[in-house]
Formats: sequence, structure tokens, C-alpha cells
Amino acid sequence: MAPLTALGQRARTAARTLALTSTADKDAGLHTAADLLVDRTDEVLQANQRDIAAAEEAHTTATVIDRLRLTPARLEGMAQGLRQVASLPDPVGEVIDGWRRPNGLEIRRVRVPLRGVGIIYENRPNVTSDAAGLCLKSGNAAFLRGSSAAIRSNQAIAAILREGFAKVGLPEDSVVLVEDTSRESVTEFMRLRGLIDCLIPRGGHSLIQAILDNATVPYVIDGDGNCHVYVDAAADLDMALNIVVNAKTQRPSVCNAAESLIVHHEIASQFLPRAAQALEGVELVGDERARSIVGSDRMDPATEETFSQEFLDLKLSVAVVDSIDDAIEHIRRYGSGHTEAIVTRDLAAAHRFTSEVDAAAVVVNASTRFTDGEEFGFGAEIGISTQKLHARGPMGLRELTTYKYVIQGEGQIRS
Repeated sequence: MAPLTALGQRARTAARTLALTSTADKDAGLHTAADLLVDRTDEVLQANQRDIAAAEEAHTTATVIDRLRLTPARLEGMAQGLRQVASLPDPVGEVIDGWRRPNGLEIRRVRVPLRGVGIIYENRPNVTSDAAGLCLKSGNAAFLRGSSAAIRSNQAIAAILREGFAKVGLPEDSVVLVEDTSRESVTEFMRLRGLIDCLIPRGGHSLIQAILDNATVPYVIDGDGNCHVYVDAAADLDMALNIVVNAKTQRPSVCNAAESLIVHHEIASQFLPRAAQALEGVELVGDERARSIVGSDRMDPATEETFSQEFLDLKLSVAVVDSIDDAIEHIRRYGSGHTEAIVTRDLAAAHRFTSEVDAAAVVVNASTRFTDGEEFGFGAEIGISTQKLHARGPMGLRELTTYKYVIQGEGQIRS
């Protein structure tokens, strides 16, 4: 296996070419790679099945295996994601704003690629395709370090993408995959100053903590998703039920699934029994008020830890509150800043919630599951940032660029 610095230098060289590549050539590469991905579905699925077998032999949880598993439909979705990215406007070269100074200088702020984008990710081989596509369209090289659990899948996908890009004359090293999955390589990867301009981790708490403890390159945190749904006193209860069930059960292993339900006390006795019935198969933990309504046989006691936890499974914490103030305070105390939702017909309550809740996405009368790059119209996403600099929420093409100032003069000198 090549040393990480050598791999990083290869990606860096490719990034210099990609920064100057035309939109038409980048789009052609994306379409060619998408077609190859579909044509060689069997090859990718065979590699993925070896990863699945190894995970099952290691007694990996069903939640992790769901993230790892590829199907023909998921592969078609990955290919469609590449095509969608190709259809989006190219951000590179966009003039964000411009002005003319009294001395005649013309100043423009122009979007440019970050160039070296490093991604560390766990168990999700679809990230290989999503990251490569978004990086290519935004003029960046994708320097990828996946997990040992998905290494065979990642190798197969990366090889196909590299081949597809090369077919239209783009650098093969537009995508560079690190095949060393040792723990030591993770720390070395996040310290490649001069080779990685922005590091994006996609993984659980231990990976995020490792970034915070060890990274010496700039990073954007793709953080935990302890997402709440607050059912207000003025909620349409049928709507609320559909939203809660969808937010929790449609795909519980992802970061935008709901992990916590908050219910106003005025409608709790009506709503919670219906919710408990509709959420059959979901483990419920709650405060004393919620348990007194639903029954201790259906709902175990919640703790400070469970209210703060991202379950990524069929488990949901439940709290009953006296007011919207208490709901907002509950979210402030236990939330992770990802996605928070309110269900209400009261415009004033909706306005207070969207104004006062501090999160990357705040949703009114819809599922938390919509916090997603594709659902936002970004084609795909490279992660969902829960921090505030330089990106927040789903990170699409624009979030993979920075800007530079271009100043045009006519011989002006400063006095």
C-alpha cells in the first residue's frame, strides 16, 4: 500500500487539474461513471456481500449492517445521485458579489474549489460515490478513507469511478482511496497538512472525538443527530402521528431520524396512546408523565443519558412538557444541533420555534427525514454539518468551495 503522503500528493496533483476543468468535461465524467456503476452492479454487490459476510461473522449489529448493505436499488440511487450532481449548476467561477471603489478598483468575490477534500467515513459505501461526485463537480479531488468493514465495497466503487473519470480524460486520481484501514492511518490522515484543505468525518461519536483530539487540518464536523419532534398543543394530531412514525421508522439508522418525541401536556393523553400503538416495534423510554399515560409495561424510564442519546435504532425517548418554552428548553439541553421539528397549526408557535431553536435545520409540519442533500435539491451531500463555520446543514456543491477576491485595476497605487 502506498504511503498516505504519496496518496495525498497524487490527489493534490489531480486537484490542480480539476480546478481548471470545464463544466462539460466534469459532467461527462459523472455520467460515464454513473453508467459504469450500473453496468457493473454485480461486481460491486459481490464485493459488498463479502463485507456483509465478514460483518455478520463478527456479530455486527443489524443497524450497522443496514448502513453497509448495498442492493441494486441503492446502487441505482448512487448512479442517479451522480447524474443529479451533473445536472446542477457548477459553482466554480461564480461571482458572488462585486463592487467598484472610488479609486476605480473593481473588486469581485469569486467561488473557487477547496482543492484537497479529505473524507473519513464509517460503514457506508455509498459515501464513496457521493463524495467523489460532489468533489469532482466542485473542482476538488476526493481523498477518501473508509472503514475496514466496507473496504471491499469501497475498493470496487472507487475503481469504477476512477475508470469512468479517466474515460473522458479526467485524472484517475480525482478519487484516491486509502486502503490502509489501520487505526494508525486514521490519525496520520487527519494530520496531512498541506495535502488536505478540509477534512469531513462521517461517523459516530468515537470518530468525531478522534478528530477533535488529533486533527491538525481544518475540518467540518458531521455531528450526531439527536433530532426531536415537538407536538404542540395546536397540532393536527393525525398529521403529527404520520410525521412521528415517518421520522422514527422510515430509516432509523440514519442521522436525520427522530430520536426524541416531545408532547404538550394538553394533548398528551389523546396523542401518546395513539403514538405508542402506531410505533409498534419501537422501544419507548420516557419521563414519568409519559409513562403514566402510556403505561409502564410499554415504556421504560428515561434517563439523562437516554434523552441525550442518538439511538440510530428503533428506540425513542418521550417527554411531556407544559409549554413551548419547556419544549425549546428540552431541545436546548439535550439536542445536538442537527434537525428539530414542530407540528402545530399556530403560526406564532411555529415562528417562536424557528426563531429560538438553535439547529442546522428547523422544520415546521414535516418529518426530520427531509434534512438531506438530495431532498434539499443539492443532488447529494457530503455530510450534514452541525457546526457553524464554514458550512451548516447538508453540505452540497457550494459548501465544497471557498472564494477569492479578484481585483482589477488600471495602474492604481496606494498613497
